[in-house]
Amino acid sequence: MTGNIVADFFLALSLTLGAARIFGALARRVAQPAVVGEICAGLLVSPMVLTRAGADAVLSAEVTPLLGALANVGLATFMFLIGYEIDGAFLRHRRKATLGVATGAVAVPLAAGVAVAIPLAQAYAPGNRTAFVLFVGVAMSVTAFPVLARILADRGLSRHPVGSLTLAAAAVGDLVAWICLAAVAAYAGAAGQWQLALLPVYLVVLVAGVRPLLATLLERARRRGVAAERLVPALVVGLALSCAVTEWLGVHFIFGAFAFGAVMPRNALDGVRSTIMRHMEQVGQVLLPLYFVLAGTKVDLSAFGVTALLTLVAVIGVAVLSKAGGAYGGARLAGLPHAAALPAAVLMNTRGLTEIVIVAVALDMGLINQDFYSMMVVMAVVTTAMTGPLLKLFGVLPQDPSVHQPDLAASSPGALPKKAAKTG
Repeated sequence: MTGNIVADFFLALSLTLGAARIFGALARRVAQPAVVGEICAGLLVSPMVLTRAGADAVLSAEVTPLLGALANVGLATFMFLIGYEIDGAFLRHRRKATLGVATGAVAVPLAAGVAVAIPLAQAYAPGNRTAFVLFVGVAMSVTAFPVLARILADRGLSRHPVGSLTLAAAAVGDLVAWICLAAVAAYAGAAGQWQLALLPVYLVVLVAGVRPLLATLLERARRRGVAAERLVPALVVGLALSCAVTEWLGVHFIFGAFAFGAVMPRNALDGVRSTIMRHMEQVGQVLLPLYFVLAGTKVDLSAFGVTALLTLVAVIGVAVLSKAGGAYGGARLAGLPHAAALPAAVLMNTRGLTEIVIVAVALDMGLINQDFYSMMVVMAVVTTAMTGPLLKLFGVLPQDPSVHQPDLAASSPGALPKKAAKTG
């Protein structure tokens, strides 16, 4: 680096964004989500690949917090979009099957995660062991809704009955996971933080005050013919304020971003909504890859011994088997045939960037230590990377969404929709 912190920052920013772009494109070339490549880009400048001195030379201690601040802006935008995309519409035509898959895909891995975390807490919990155990359960239950949507879109499967069903189930699972994670974060930070008592008050303010205010703002803009693009700066201000409030309350800022997106009005504003989401996505597309590159730089398996490696294998095994088994069992109990339940189980095992965000937050909050963080990131990358090959291996879900297996349409009326699901 040059020794000039401003010059070093822009040099590191260009290198990081360039590496994220290149490795993300390479990942897509081999039918993998971009986040896999972005994590790998971070791994190349981690202490696991370079020496500590080499890693510090590429991303110095002075520059990394500045990049982290930009990455957090991208993360806040991403969480806003997640909250904005999730609504009750996905249950309208496929309630039984969606809830069956979602319940199995959340409850089974959550229980398995808690079970496997109990003996690991002594070695990998830096503080509150109960919070560690609860966190691992929540982390095991995650499905990456945005990554899953991208996988289905890239393969032309968004309109396939099982594709749209799985996307809806992932949305339900993500919503449950974020609520549970917020509860764990509140529990872990409850000691000595009186502000947490104000969290329910803030949620009431969002629903009863902010949501009607936003609806009025959007409706007035529509009547006056104001371009939706002009509303984005005001929404960014509201998003930043919501992040600041939840951070002050003792809960991570991502929950403020998610909650602000969740209370955004949706009815009769589809045109405005799509414009707002498109502009917010542009911010995320630039800044969010920074978050995953930096997440990769924190992974270090170089000092792992036999015990730690066996623990890593156990974590991956439990994550895959419990998630796939839970989703498959939930689908079968909901009345779906094996031909629909199997691909649903494979798709629900996708964890991707949602898992990485969750474990990074847990590391920041002191719920897990550095070694367990590395294990969870590796697990997230492995479970995401295996989705595409497993779909190809099993020969499930035809590329042409019009090619439906006859028994899918006949099973569980209303469970497998003919209507396309939105992928955001």
